[in-house]
Amino acid sequence: MESLPYLLKGTWVTVQLTVLGLAFGLLVAIPVSFFQVYGRSFSKIVCSIYERTFRSIPLLVLLMLIFYGLPEVGIRLNPFLACVLGLGIRSSAYQSQIFRGAILSVSKGQTLAAYSLGMNRLQTFWHVVLPQALRFSIAPWTNELTVVLKDSSMAYALGVIELLRQGSYIVARTYEPMVIFLTCAAIYLILTLSANKIFAIVEKKLAIPGFETKEVVH
Repeated sequence: MESLPYLLKGTWVTVQLTVLGLAFGLLVAIPVSFFQVYGRSFSKIVCSIYERTFRSIPLLVLLMLIFYGLPEVGIRLNPFLACVLGLGIRSSAYQSQIFRGAILSVSKGQTLAAYSLGMNRLQTFWHVVLPQALRFSIAPWTNELTVVLKDSSMAYALGVIELLRQGSYIVARTYEPMVIFLTCAAIYLILTLSANKIFAIVEKKLAIPGFETKEVVH
């Protein structure tokens, strides 16, 4: 298929959006989950408002607010960065709940043992709780990866030439919507299955000996 190189070019943009959006979401989600579990009343309230707000706003609306709304306050982002920011903010809200559940899955006995050794709350979280929580969260985090991968198609609305928009351009030229969009669907399927397979292997490799992986509510 002569259109395949163009679709693969769009696929690379889709992968970039997914990876960067997830990475940004991860950087925000970890401190949010920390304050939701260990924070004072004020920080817990702020983080809960953040999480519930961005889980409730549709991604497309969020993208529009970022791309078209921020220029009114002097902040202009190109479409790609606006999409990464939107995907990351929304994903961080969901990821924070993944990590919050994973943090709570770590036994309190280990936390008390760390305190008895003289560790403070932050040291206990960083050296004892977080490494285990990250392992417990791999399975639900893989689900979030799949969601962000599929949601990256929303970048179409801001003109980012990812897989779906690239496919639309090809359809406008070839008038073969069934073939092109089925190919796009197949590419999304391959990406999703590949990501799930890779992280299933990672989860197995990082499993804590003697402990069963605990289910974390997403």
